[in-house]
Amino acid sequence: MPFALIGFFLAVTHHNYPFSWLLLLQVVLCMVFARNAAMAFNRYLDRDIDAKNVRTASREVPAGVIPATRALVFVMVNALLFMLTTWFMNLLVFFLSPVALFVILFYSYTKRFTALCHFVLGLGLSLAPIGAYLSVTGQFAWLPILFSLVVLSWTAGFDIIYALQDEQFDRQHRLNSVPARLGSKLALQLSNGIHLFTAALLVTAGLIGSFGLVFWVGATIFISLLFYQHQLVKPNKLDRVNMAFATVNGLASVQFAVFAIADMLFF
Repeated sequence: MPFALIGFFLAVTHHNYPFSWLLLLQVVLCMVFARNAAMAFNRYLDRDIDAKNVRTASREVPAGVIPATRALVFVMVNALLFMLTTWFMNLLVFFLSPVALFVILFYSYTKRFTALCHFVLGLGLSLAPIGAYLSVTGQFAWLPILFSLVVLSWTAGFDIIYALQDEQFDRQHRLNSVPARLGSKLALQLSNGIHLFTAALLVTAGLIGSFGLVFWVGATIFISLLFYQHQLVKPNKLDRVNMAFATVNGLASVQFAVFAIADMLFF
């Protein structure tokens, strides 16, 4: 959501498209519907796997709190609402909406056959800034694509960290992930390298977009928090994975969006 808002305001401020509260609401709704569909489908598809994993067995679908059929209906309703909302934006985003849905739903299958699943998740989330930009402009541009690449690499890096919790489980059940393939030490090194690339992409986007000081303050905090999570998690110290995954990354993205949008609107 934070990067979707950045994509929206990029179009409004950098290319002088008119601001519309209705369109902003539609972008927010699309993000909500897409996330609902993706999360619910993941829970539906992985219900048997989650039931075998001590860490995930208490989730609503594997625990039987929510019947699997209801979860699937929830997915379909949100997918339809997502496509319906894009219809009221412009034809380009409407015609691309099935592609976006395919990517975010297909991710749930990927750990069954490839350790690149983290990057597929990143690809799904990376559609947010470019999708929001397209909703305003109806055309592609390099700057929002750069922000999408930031999201892709950032997400892949922190999802590798999150997957450390299930390294042994994934191996035992022939599921694919970078930690299961490379081991925790090499997985963390790869994640660190990916986040270095994320930082480079963010700096590049800032330079190309000719952003001001406020943007760079937010970018500095974002990059600092990006690498702070690597201090929290070590191969033999996984008790802070959730703090790194949820708290630190959530804070990083929200504060960066606030600074970046403030820079675009007021400076």
